Amino acid sequence: MSTINQSGWRPEAPQSGASAAPATYTGNKALMLEEPLLFEIGDAARTGVDLPTPPQVASRLAGLERHKPIGLPGLSEPEAVRHYTRLSRQNYAIDLGLFPLGSCTMKHNPRLNEKMARLPGFADLHPLTPVDGTQGALALIDLVATWLKTLTGMPGIAMSPKAGAHGELCGLLAIRAAHEAKGDARKTILVPESAHGTNPATAAFAGYAVESIPATAAGRVDVEALKAKLGPDVAGVMITNPNTCGLFEPDMIAIGEAVHAVGAYLYCDGANFNAIVGKVRPGDLGVDAMHINLHKTFSTPHGGGGPGSGPVVFSEALAPFAPLPFVERHGDRYVLVEEETVAEEGHSDAFGRMVAFHGQMGMFVRAAAYMLSHGADGLKQVSEDAVLSANYILRSLENTLEAPFAASGPCMHEAIFSDEGFADGFSTLDVAKGLIDEGFHPMTMYFPLVVHGAMLIEPTETESKAALDQFIGALRSVAERAKAGDAALKAAPIHAPRRRLDETAAARKPVLVWKEPVQAQAAE
Repeated sequence: MSTINQSGWRPEAPQSGASAAPATYTGNKALMLEEPLLFEIGDAARTGVDLPTPPQVASRLAGLERHKPIGLPGLSEPEAVRHYTRLSRQNYAIDLGLFPLGSCTMKHNPRLNEKMARLPGFADLHPLTPVDGTQGALALIDLVATWLKTLTGMPGIAMSPKAGAHGELCGLLAIRAAHEAKGDARKTILVPESAHGTNPATAAFAGYAVESIPATAAGRVDVEALKAKLGPDVAGVMITNPNTCGLFEPDMIAIGEAVHAVGAYLYCDGANFNAIVGKVRPGDLGVDAMHINLHKTFSTPHGGGGPGSGPVVFSEALAPFAPLPFVERHGDRYVLVEEETVAEEGHSDAFGRMVAFHGQMGMFVRAAAYMLSHGADGLKQVSEDAVLSANYILRSLENTLEAPFAASGPCMHEAIFSDEGFADGFSTLDVAKGLIDEGFHPMTMYFPLVVHGAMLIEPTETESKAALDQFIGALRSVAERAKAGDAALKAAPIHAPRRRLDETAAARKPVLVWKEPVQAQAAE
């Protein structure tokens, strides 16, 4: 008999003899359709459309003409449509279920935001349109900028960075410009172990030497170790707050004071701003620069590589060095400032540009729709609900999975667990593969590095209690199998379109060219 849990979800009862079910001729499993490659469906010798033979014209390719057939398979329109539709059924998406990726904030994007982003005048706006023809768009950019400055308590902003790491680079270049303006060429950036992995990479890309700051047993920055490394060569400190362990850094004010005392600047990775928006203003903590992932805190899930947007807010000390271009309001008109001007106008210290034009207009519109539909009180509730959801998962699973920082108190927007207690030979990877069989995308694995076998889970504020209960039940079931040494778990996933893959080999040695399979010769 199946039982119904508190969420109303009824787990499927095991079927007798299911493992011995006969294979189907097609490879299909009911509506889980097997789908070969396009090359296996089509034939390069035929085509799905009729095109006239093109007239002979003189080539303008300067010797780069193709001399062999391109070899693409020809398909009919139904074959092509069915192929991509079937592939889409094999992919996980936020519209199918909870996306528990920690530190990624993969939450539902309200359809209202998408509708607004597709409005004529926003969706089809050309970047070279004269300023007189873009007043509405510039007003919207200024609106989002004003909200971000108000929410963070920071007076300056750069809207053009197009992603989180791009925003980090923007902040560091402003820090460098500020030091160079004082004739102080510092060369070191300090980065705690609990920071996002892009922080040290961005600092190194910007040409700085990177020194790591250890975390305490409670998962937070070791303040004394940080102070010990502060000196005249330190340009800045990059801190993620809340950090990648899902914990708020309670010593931010003391850290900021120590950093400023040696003439350095405090950079805050604001990728997790969704945990504190409406509750904490980073400017009040002594932060000099912070990027904000619009595509995380203010709606659009950023899987698949985009779209992204990473505006950077600046303190009064760094605001003069913010990059071009930026929007200014002159009376009832908006102006896009694109060139350095005289010092009296306050633009001469800008370090340059981050992008050719202004930024990701679609994300500005989505963020504006999100902000206006929620209001100030709604944004505060967003962070409260995100933190509540994460703590619900933490406390619901702490008796099943080892939670290394549970004793430190409540977490923020994400909960972290380790692989401690699993049977010999079982790992976080096995649990992740088991979750695929349960119909869930796995959580973030093996990150942050300060936790062995880490499982980082961010439920976000958009999931219902029923959805969280279903996920908790599935993860508890798989974790108990790993603790019990269930050998069948090592074969997971068994119900997915593809079985367990070697992701490392696939990433390092991808097969990108189709080759006709060698047909075995019949024995004579």
